[in-house]
Amino acid sequence: MVTIAIIGRPNVGKSTLFNRLVGKRLALVDDRPGVTRDRRPGDAHLLDIAFEVMDTAGLEEAGAETLEGRMRAQTEEAISSADLCLFMIDVKSGLTPADLTFAELLRRKAAKVILVANKAEARGSDAGYFDSYSLGLGDPVAISAEHGEGMGDLRDALVEALGRAAFRVKKTRREIQAERETGIALPEGTDPEDPDVEEVIPPYDATKPLRIAIVGRPNAGKSTLVNRYLGEDRLLTGPEAGITRDSISVEWEWRGRRVKMFDTAGLRRKARVQEKLEKLSVADALRAIKFAEVVVIVLDVTIPFEKQDLSIVDLVVREGRAPVIAFNKWDLVEDRQAVLADLREKTDRLLPQARGIRAITCSGETGEGLDRLMKAVADTHELWNKRVSTAKLNQWLSRVVAHHPPPAVAGRRVTVKYMTQVKSRPPTYMISTTRPEALGTAYTRYLINKLREDFGLDGVPIRLGLRKPANPYASRKPRRS
Repeated sequence: MVTIAIIGRPNVGKSTLFNRLVGKRLALVDDRPGVTRDRRPGDAHLLDIAFEVMDTAGLEEAGAETLEGRMRAQTEEAISSADLCLFMIDVKSGLTPADLTFAELLRRKAAKVILVANKAEARGSDAGYFDSYSLGLGDPVAISAEHGEGMGDLRDALVEALGRAAFRVKKTRREIQAERETGIALPEGTDPEDPDVEEVIPPYDATKPLRIAIVGRPNAGKSTLVNRYLGEDRLLTGPEAGITRDSISVEWEWRGRRVKMFDTAGLRRKARVQEKLEKLSVADALRAIKFAEVVVIVLDVTIPFEKQDLSIVDLVVREGRAPVIAFNKWDLVEDRQAVLADLREKTDRLLPQARGIRAITCSGETGEGLDRLMKAVADTHELWNKRVSTAKLNQWLSRVVAHHPPPAVAGRRVTVKYMTQVKSRPPTYMISTTRPEALGTAYTRYLINKLREDFGLDGVPIRLGLRKPANPYASRKPRRS
């Protein structure tokens, strides 16, 4: 698929255009310059064409070892790998020396360039628009990324630069009718007998990847871990805490299985999160947790089990995601046997709500233990999807209740009648009982622990609901005397 990178100095509206093209607020947007730091890919649609778009950090002149310099290196990598670059300028504020410098960079490194004049709807933008011709990159395309103006002109410029055949194309009803008449096969998923179909986009690979979110406190080594899996410096890393701001997704394969991994911003205690930008980053990370299947909680093994670490694990369990702990920076540990025994004891003692959680020692810096970590992810995901037949559950329930009956309340016995699994992801069960309110949290916890023990559900959240059976006589009308 065609890849298009959005390039420009900080705060010209790159992330706003990215969000408009992908049709959702994926990238963080703020008035402060330099919000975006990593390359963020997304599936974009513009009128009748579809392509992959990449948001990038604002280009800045800085030393290679500085944070800004490492951000620039990420952007230059995007320029080299893209089929076409949208060089974005802010015509409201006019050209700057940085625009001139980076226009020269694009002429040398980019395959193709389209000059995009953003904020063209603003009063007084005409001077900046006409000045942009001096960059020598052809006719500028005037747009307003915020208001959606000029998107048709941008689409035409893309097609003119690469040709319509280079894009995935939405098919109109007329085109579909022509294909029917000529006998050319329609795209997969289209009903050739459906007269009401208006447009069709050929689907992506139907095999859904395993969705993994990488979360943890700032500077725990999350981005380094993801880079090691990918085998390249795809994500920005460094000694500074809080480098990652957006939740960046990357795709790769592990043992032939497609994986979509989300690197997220570091999660600090809520009381410490004051700035608007950090609040947006935290919200983005929480959203990644909510939509992931497996969540890898990265702990710095040199300072594990801080209060915030425990809060993150508890959050993941309450969300019903499949949790795995990665004790990162294992290469820094000297007395490994003693540290390992201490980690096991603390894991069992401090995380009772995640009893049996898989915890792997690893190093994103050296790659040690990363295959074992992915094996733990795959095993936890399998358990998270596990289903148990109703017959087995009720046989199990009879044995458990006979061995340890529910407590009597006010001299009345609580009858447990029936049990079934209502869903997986996470495993969720429902018990029918005569007095749900009287069963008690202690007995419910006992049942959950026995479920975990007897059906091998260690390390995944379990949901257990209670309900009163319906009264079969409730709908009958009383007899008249």
